[in-house]
Amino acid sequence: MNQMPRDLAQIENAHVEEAYARWAPIYDLAFTTVMAPGRRAAVAAAQRLGGKVLDVGVGTGLELPMFDADVALVGVDLSEPMLRRAQTRIAREKLSRVAGVCVMDATRLAFADGAFDAVVAPFVLTVVPDPHATLAELARVTRVGGEIVLVNHVGAEAGPIAWIERWMGKRSASLGWRPEFPWEILGDWIVSRQDLKLVERRKIAPLGLFTLTRIEKLS
Repeated sequence: MNQMPRDLAQIENAHVEEAYARWAPIYDLAFTTVMAPGRRAAVAAAQRLGGKVLDVGVGTGLELPMFDADVALVGVDLSEPMLRRAQTRIAREKLSRVAGVCVMDATRLAFADGAFDAVVAPFVLTVVPDPHATLAELARVTRVGGEIVLVNHVGAEAGPIAWIERWMGKRSASLGWRPEFPWEILGDWIVSRQDLKLVERRKIAPLGLFTLTRIEKLS
């Protein structure tokens, strides 16, 4: 398994919980618009398979109303304050498709192997302390023939944006996410797994800021 670059492995769960406790009251206001295209693309990809879908990093539940009514959803997140807002959304919008949401570490998912037809994790990999351990868990709970669907910011390789990301990267712990995130962290991991196949990688609006990735679980 490829090792995480040392300068990209400095976020801990405690940092994430603290940061998102601060973000929770304003998260929807700050991120609804800019992340909406990515959430819609992730939902459309995940629900093609129907059945049971796990939403990892469900947060305040912004994408839950986007799923069709016949999809059985379970959501998990590390932040309890964010999940309280998701529960309020579920009750307010009568989202019966959601079986439940609960506090859970993405590197230790309390589900059986192959429990879900699809796992969707929008805007998660730049947040978790160990992306590879998280990806391994997402793969474990996905059934053979199912898919892992990710939407994530992929860092710029050069230019002013790369400089800004490096500057912000020094503040990852307080932000609660990594502005720097090279594609190789994800791409090399997929290549290292004989049971997985990259089936789609494409830029998402606005301005290609985020990347949609679909990974199939092979037999």
